[in-house]
Amino acid sequence: MIDKFREDVLSVVDRVHDGASIAVGGFGSSGRPDVLLDALCELDRRDLHVYVNNVGHDFTGVGRLLHEGRLRRVTASFPILQEFYDDYFAGKVELELVPQGTLAERLRAGGSGIPAFFTPSGAGTMLADGSFTLRYSPEGGVAEHVPAKEHRMINGRQYVLEEGIVADFGFVKAHRGDRKGNLRFRLSARNFNPLAAMSGRHTFAEVERLVEVDALHPDDVHLPGVFVDDVLLATRAAADQPLMERSAS
Repeated sequence: MIDKFREDVLSVVDRVHDGASIAVGGFGSSGRPDVLLDALCELDRRDLHVYVNNVGHDFTGVGRLLHEGRLRRVTASFPILQEFYDDYFAGKVELELVPQGTLAERLRAGGSGIPAFFTPSGAGTMLADGSFTLRYSPEGGVAEHVPAKEHRMINGRQYVLEEGIVADFGFVKAHRGDRKGNLRFRLSARNFNPLAAMSGRHTFAEVERLVEVDALHPDDVHLPGVFVDDVLLATRAAADQPLMERSAS
């Protein structure tokens, strides 16, 4: 059996290099892989490009990466943290704003080997016509725009071409996982996690509980282990618990 469980998060995340792109699961703090994100800070990784639904509302998770100046670009739908916009308009971080459904489909497409797809979301808007500011200069002027995207009329409706996302790494958090990397998410914490996992060339999963390989019923597996490279326990509190459970719930 291939055992993907690792005890040392820093040795796993050490493979993430400066300048890497990372697809991050979670919606706000729900299902957010904070142990993995904190490890990036402990390892002093910088110049990162994150694909994430939202930056968050405080200086935890992706917000901590922002606060410590570790982000080069954010591809997101809801970067609601005010300090993010302060850095964005000061030219310290780039923003690619993407409709939420489009972001989810771009992650899924990249993980499924689909290079691009047409969608009506965003067609004809500044998100697709080349007028949205990707990066400001430190002086406050526009330094670079998001490139214009291909538009096409299909059955009388305008569509825009969006590219699938293939990130260098995927960071996800699951409720339960086994040593083969099969994952089960809990309720709304599933959110972007399976998609982020699929889109990463190398995916790390932190789990609240590590279970035996036969503990998860096939119908309870939300993400098969083929998409996961390494499994870690999510919290120190979880690390103090027995490593194996027999419950399949």
